Amino acid sequence: MEISSSPFLSQEDCSHFYSLFQDMEENFNVNANPKKRQRKDDDVSDKEETTKTALRDILTSIILLDEQENQEREQERWVMETQQDKSLFEANHEQKIQATTEYYSQLQNHYADVDNLDTVRTKRARRSTSASTAAAAVAAGNAGSNSPPQQHHRRLWVKDRSKDWWDQHNHPDFPDEEFRRAFRMSKATFSMICDELESVVTKKNTMLRDAIPVRQRVAVCVWRLATGEPLRLVSKRFGLGISTCHKLVLEVCTAIRNVLMPKYVQWPDENRMRVIKDEFKSVSGIPNVGGSMYTTHVPIIAPKVNVAAYFNKRHTERNQKSSYSITVQGVVDPKGVFTDVCIGWPGSMPDDEVLENSALSQRVQMGLLKDVWVVGNSGYPLTDWVLVPYAHQNLTWCQHAFNEKTLEVQKVAKDAFARLKRRWSCLQKRTEVKLQELPMVLGACCVLHNICEMRNEEIDPELKFELFDDEMVAENGLRSASSIQARDQIAHDLLHHGQAGTRYS
Repeated sequence: MEISSSPFLSQEDCSHFYSLFQDMEENFNVNANPKKRQRKDDDVSDKEETTKTALRDILTSIILLDEQENQEREQERWVMETQQDKSLFEANHEQKIQATTEYYSQLQNHYADVDNLDTVRTKRARRSTSASTAAAAVAAGNAGSNSPPQQHHRRLWVKDRSKDWWDQHNHPDFPDEEFRRAFRMSKATFSMICDELESVVTKKNTMLRDAIPVRQRVAVCVWRLATGEPLRLVSKRFGLGISTCHKLVLEVCTAIRNVLMPKYVQWPDENRMRVIKDEFKSVSGIPNVGGSMYTTHVPIIAPKVNVAAYFNKRHTERNQKSSYSITVQGVVDPKGVFTDVCIGWPGSMPDDEVLENSALSQRVQMGLLKDVWVVGNSGYPLTDWVLVPYAHQNLTWCQHAFNEKTLEVQKVAKDAFARLKRRWSCLQKRTEVKLQELPMVLGACCVLHNICEMRNEEIDPELKFELFDDEMVAENGLRSASSIQARDQIAHDLLHHGQAGTRYS
């Protein structure tokens, strides 16, 4: 509301005051004695000035009082109008709140009525279906044994999709070579996996739909891991819904982790460890080597929570593109079969910290690894059980020869991870799996890798992938004085026993 100030009185409005005072002065001058006027001219002039000054002061006071009264009147009027507007606004606000509350209440009642109606309809449909089934059973019983059986057609709550691609690959006459190229394993290995998982993966048929067969369930998961195709393409190949394919992948991966991982990924016993040590010694000449260790990174979509922990700085700087990943640490035997895996630590964590937080390190602290070396690269620290190459400059002949032998052992683990990512292409790019479900999928890939390696499944030569992980020297690379002496002794023995041959490229 705009407020205007009271205007001052103009000179024209006050002119009648001046004329009145002038007439009073003239009458006073006419009635005065001329002689006294002549004798007292000076006194009269002074009195006239005083009188005029007093009259001006009186006039100014009157004007100011009038102005103040007008301002107070305007302020009272503004306050009254403001209070009226406020009252009107509050009344309108209360009406709107009441109307909104009534509308919301009516909407809730409407939804409740709709839910009740749907419940009634569902119950009626179930009753009619049960009645139809019972009537069909009675009719079939009354027809007698000579009459042909009547088939009951179910109403399936599924969309009719084409399954020609899967039916073709699942046919017994389908060539084994093409099946291996598609699923990264032979038909015999695939059937073995299905038999192992059948008790866990099998679902029962219902009145309204038939359960998906075990072979198709396992095939959806294996195909998804092998090709890394989007779920919409997997859905078209197998004639299933997108959400159904996603659910099948997680269910089968969970079954592989719970059923097959304890059987196919396990730390060697004493007899098996003795064989592994002999095989590694024949390759490198280093005694008591029980495994080759390597850590790789699997790319992921930037998570919404704790994103900085998964930021891979080294990959980002190398590729000039923001990279987020999780780590997979594995120990393999001379054939490239995983004997221990540690999955799921953030990509910003260096290799030595991943090792410290792994179950393998806890197994060592419990005293379960005695007289066993696990060979790793310079990203790991030198400890009483981890053997790494020399990382300083100006190596001696003996130290250089030792590094060459450790590289031969390290190559076993690196080649195993390369085959892992070549065989299961889902590990080469960011997947649609959630971060909390990704370790389960990666664990399933490691288990399937071991099964294929144990059964000598060959990889298609057309599948090519170059494994590259940024190697960083551990900040505290020397953790034990006794391990330093042990490494020096091994290097000395290799050189003086004629087993430290070197190569130049």
